[in-house]
Amino acid sequence: MEDPILGIGGQVARHVIDLMAGQDATWLTLFLRNVRKLHRAACGAVRVVTGDGLDKAVLGEAMQGQDLVYANLAGDGIDRQTKAVVAAMKSADVQRLIFIASLGIYVEPVGEFQQWSKAMIGEELKPFRRAADVVEAPGLDYTLLRPAWLTDEDEVGYEATAKGETFNGTEVSRRSVAYLVAKAIVRLTLHVRANLEVGNPGSNGDKPSFY
Repeated sequence: MEDPILGIGGQVARHVIDLMAGQDATWLTLFLRNVRKLHRAACGAVRVVTGDGLDKAVLGEAMQGQDLVYANLAGDGIDRQTKAVVAAMKSADVQRLIFIASLGIYVEPVGEFQQWSKAMIGEELKPFRRAADVVEAPGLDYTLLRPAWLTDEDEVGYEATAKGETFNGTEVSRRSVAYLVAKAIVRLTLHVRANLEVGNPGSNGDKPSFY
């Protein structure tokens, strides 16, 4: 299996790379803007592609021969980057996409936590919502994950809640999200065409514990 990981500079993506390093049957293509951000665990990857997330030619090269794309995008223009990624996937006839978005794009939290989250990141969620709409458009076998507020706790503990169900948890560890991503990479049919909030049900409250 060959899989490209887009946006490897993020901490969740780095945990995913660590987890996939032990999978002998999986070969990774790592796509990033700056090679200096290459994670140490990437040394065993098949190849590294450097370029901008809006460069159709470079994205098209990265998609060739891939079975799956994991996109952990960051920076300006998340929605525009997502459109470029999806267009490149379709051109290369790649259908499987695991995409990291954010909690709150559907105003999922309730009560005080909803108001707190909206005040903290409300405006930043608009590009993520537009990106999610692109991911859910017909033609992709997507898994869209909406993590709660992320922590660096060295633990794996989470609950995945479907779109439209009650949001559960104010926070979740990056390792937990990475673990779910790695499971979906190894098992290509896991959570196909699912839009999931990922939170730790033991962290319900008015805001994350670290605030």
